[in-house]
Amino acid sequence: MKAWYLLYCKPRSEARAQQNLMLQEVETYLPKCRQQVRQPDGQIHVSEAPLFPNYLFIYFDPLETSVRSIQATRGVYRLVDCREDMTPIDDAIIRAIKRKEQKIFKLPQLQRLKKGDRVRFKEGPFVDLEAVFLEPCADKRCSVLFSIMGQLQSVAVPESCIESICA
Repeated sequence: MKAWYLLYCKPRSEARAQQNLMLQEVETYLPKCRQQVRQPDGQIHVSEAPLFPNYLFIYFDPLETSVRSIQATRGVYRLVDCREDMTPIDDAIIRAIKRKEQKIFKLPQLQRLKKGDRVRFKEGPFVDLEAVFLEPCADKRCSVLFSIMGQLQSVAVPESCIESICA
């Protein structure tokens, strides 16, 4: 009977193992998360990385697909098991990880905003004031331009303090 199993991959070879297993028609699941990396020029780059480095979930029936062929796949180190028995993973755990991953990968607000978009402060000292989005900054902050006391001011605020104003 088909079930989910955990596979331990060679270092940084999860994608290679996943691709080679898919060629063998074995269903795979590689949960990912976002990482923010600061570039030398100060820009923040968002990239995807495995949620569980060196691990890959596979869905197969050990009676139909040879365990030996899976362990001989490029990028694979071994199947994770308890003693000599292969231990399947409960489907509920996989579903929970997939739900969590979908929440993680919802686009952050700052990736949807473009320079010149109108925003409103939803908390903090400027609550309910309108501003213009300028650019994302470091540490989950962004730069906005708004008018205060008749002057245009650029202010760096936490991204959680603003929301987009639909046109």
